[in-house]
Amino acid sequence: MAPDPQAAPPRVIFLNRFFFPDHSATSQILSDLAFALAADGRDVHVVASRQRYDRPGARLAAGETIGGVTVTRVGTTEFGRGTLPGRAADYVSCAIAMARAAEALTRPGDVLIAKTDPPLVSVLAWRIARRRRARLINWLQDIYPEVAAETGVPMMTGVVGRGLARLRDGSLHAAHANVVLGSAMAARLRRLGIAPDRIAIIHNWVDDEAIVPLPRSDNALRRAWGLGDAFVVGHSGNLGRTHDVAPLLAAAERLRGRTDIAFVFIGGGTQYDAIRRRVAAGGLGSTVRFFPYQDRATLPLSLTVPDLHWLSLRPSLEGLIFPSKFYGIAAAGRPMLALTAPDGEIAGLIARHGCGVVVTPGDPDTATRAIAQIAADPAAAIRMGTQARAMLDAHFSRAQALARWHKLLDRAMI
Repeated sequence: MAPDPQAAPPRVIFLNRFFFPDHSATSQILSDLAFALAADGRDVHVVASRQRYDRPGARLAAGETIGGVTVTRVGTTEFGRGTLPGRAADYVSCAIAMARAAEALTRPGDVLIAKTDPPLVSVLAWRIARRRRARLINWLQDIYPEVAAETGVPMMTGVVGRGLARLRDGSLHAAHANVVLGSAMAARLRRLGIAPDRIAIIHNWVDDEAIVPLPRSDNALRRAWGLGDAFVVGHSGNLGRTHDVAPLLAAAERLRGRTDIAFVFIGGGTQYDAIRRRVAAGGLGSTVRFFPYQDRATLPLSLTVPDLHWLSLRPSLEGLIFPSKFYGIAAAGRPMLALTAPDGEIAGLIARHGCGVVVTPGDPDTATRAIAQIAADPAAAIRMGTQARAMLDAHFSRAQALARWHKLLDRAMI
């Protein structure tokens, strides 16, 4: 329904659990977009929780204006990410509180944009949009509950999962648009019966003006971390249930005698403590190093610490998620070692642009050989990194993504 020309200009209202100053990937992407839209003169609101991703007990302000964006934050339970029941409680309480706040805020003609944290918040947003005569856009960072089912969350493969999927499908069909992160995710939605003209591919992004290729000799953080001239294999960001870490740890064990090769994990996540214990038990403390999440100001240095970045996506998750770290690695001008389906979307991008090596998950022998070969050929590593940055500039820049969002919202507000 078109907005009443006599009414106040339509607003853009985002729903997501985290927002600036939180450093998580979904928060950074949302914050970039919200601030860009506000700078363009749009009336932008965000409904989020008062928490921070790695600090569930945080108490951010209940309401404030940041960069021209009006932020409403709601209280939730605070069990954190340590257990599935606690996480589920946090999700449910957050979704309900956010929905109440959004319903009070939304008016006819507004555009309500629901991300996927907490999961299935789009179902509540659909009901709000229908009652308030607003337009709904779903911004899918993943496809739930299928991701939960594939990662072993209890009950998600049975009647509960099917019921949640039906509710989710209703919100997808009702939306003005469903924004997905790539072609594989778009194909998943088409298989669910979503009309192609209601699917928009808009990739995620990083600050590719701040994150640029940096020679190892110019990286002060690398020196501060005592990595010297070693060839560094790194992982940056969250390590959750969707990541297959075993081949990388197996490679570290097999290369433990190579003092010229080091492994670093930068970030956190549900697998972090288990990985630390395995490293300690295997006597790999001198080979594998751990560093905490880095704030946004430090990312240009931390992402250029590794000479080779590792990322993984289980083949069963193809089209359900797309790892945002792909863009940070490319911006930093570093090659990728991708443990993923050889016929998947990431593998196709790496092959087309010559920016890394793809290894089938569960193949530590090939992963080990690939690391050793790239470490022995610095020129090849630099060439692949240069091609990664060229790929990002040509196809995945932040400016390109923001321009696509502007066009989508212009159409939604007609």
